[in-house]
Amino acid sequence: MTIVPVIISGGSGSRLWPLSRSGHPKPYVKLPDASTLIGKTYSRAADIPGVSSIMTVTNESHYFLAADCYEETGKTGMKNIYLLEGTGRNTAAAIAAATVYAERNIGPDAILLILPADHLIADPDALNRSLSEATNLAEKRSIVTFGITPENAETGYGYIEIDGNDVVRFVEKPDRETAEQYVQGGKHVWNSGMFCFRADVMLEEMKKHCPDVLEAVEKTYEASEPQTDSRGVFLRLDKDLFGSSPSISIDYALMEKTSKIACVSTQCGWSDIGSWTALGALFDEDANGNRATGEVISVDARNCIIDAETRLVGLVGVEDLIIVDTADALLVARKDKAQQVTTVFEKLRSSGHEAAMLHRTVHRPWGTYTVLEEGDRFKIKRIVVKPGQRLSLQSHHHRSEHWVVVSGTAKIVNGDNEIILITNQSTYIPCGNKHRLENPGILPLVLIEVQSGEYLGEDDIVRYEDIYGRS
Repeated sequence: MTIVPVIISGGSGSRLWPLSRSGHPKPYVKLPDASTLIGKTYSRAADIPGVSSIMTVTNESHYFLAADCYEETGKTGMKNIYLLEGTGRNTAAAIAAATVYAERNIGPDAILLILPADHLIADPDALNRSLSEATNLAEKRSIVTFGITPENAETGYGYIEIDGNDVVRFVEKPDRETAEQYVQGGKHVWNSGMFCFRADVMLEEMKKHCPDVLEAVEKTYEASEPQTDSRGVFLRLDKDLFGSSPSISIDYALMEKTSKIACVSTQCGWSDIGSWTALGALFDEDANGNRATGEVISVDARNCIIDAETRLVGLVGVEDLIIVDTADALLVARKDKAQQVTTVFEKLRSSGHEAAMLHRTVHRPWGTYTVLEEGDRFKIKRIVVKPGQRLSLQSHHHRSEHWVVVSGTAKIVNGDNEIILITNQSTYIPCGNKHRLENPGILPLVLIEVQSGEYLGEDDIVRYEDIYGRS
């Protein structure tokens, strides 16, 4: 039996704004223990006995974030397979892509274990025991969903009514009274979004219940060429063909229709960290019920959640608040309104506000840049390039740049010249010049970039060569 964990990493991160953004969503947010949710998911998958390959379906722009998080876990020896979406089409298309790849490259009898990237499991051993039951059912041609035995009357989760391993029906998020009845009755479990199935069985059922999804994905696969780099195998899914798939969840597309579904119940300390109250539960608690991370001083404050990312935060005489302070955005909300944070995010996104997409510090495949200050016709950045990495060969139509090396060694292409700069040395990049920055050393390269010009947007880049496939 070949088990292939499939980590599904999508979504916009709206419920944990402003810590989570579209360009840096929930799975990649640093937790209080300095780990990430996607890193924890990868570690759990790597620890499953017999697993040698792990597949990840994620947005193309998040590929390097996932790979960095995986390296940080210290788990080695895995074959990593990345299916990269140019556009997100929900979980049905993502799971179809993973299943088609597995059926054609690993085998029709491969057992896929679908794991959302942003879930927290406090007891992985309990989940592995449930996995044993699930794989046995999958071998008998069932499509298995994992149900979480409810610990309280949670209204933010969908439920599944069960009879042993049989699924009676799926239930949408209930009101408080109905949720309490579900918990007391003992016949309902939380819908975890984790699944286990044979590749050939899933494809048979997709062909029957959501053929339009499967057809689009199969055409995408035929038009997409696998590539290999130092981090594994990756397949960039053709953006137009993959985008032609309906955007629909796997529950609606298949799980609620198939007769082959089964459910395995588990108590594994599961949480989808779907709100600030859930994330805040991971912070240390003081004598007044406040949970905080960062530098916080509270006076007569009770039952608050505080994330002080960059500055000292002081609280006086307040109760039941969520306070999240980042470099460019501040959130203040009542704890009982935690689910409405997504409304703020959606307003920012619909207006095109940058705070919905990116932080002041932006992660790129080669490292990071942080906007230190900007104003009329100027912008100042701190750029960090990882050892052995380099930016694309590029030019700009509307801006010139000054680079000053703070630490490390910079190898720079500037027009027809190639130069090496060390600490306290600088160069000027005229508008229109082709240029590239590279770190040839073994330590991070840190430099300050001063941009000047009539337009300083990030889209003023013409790429000629790029080792990350962005040209």
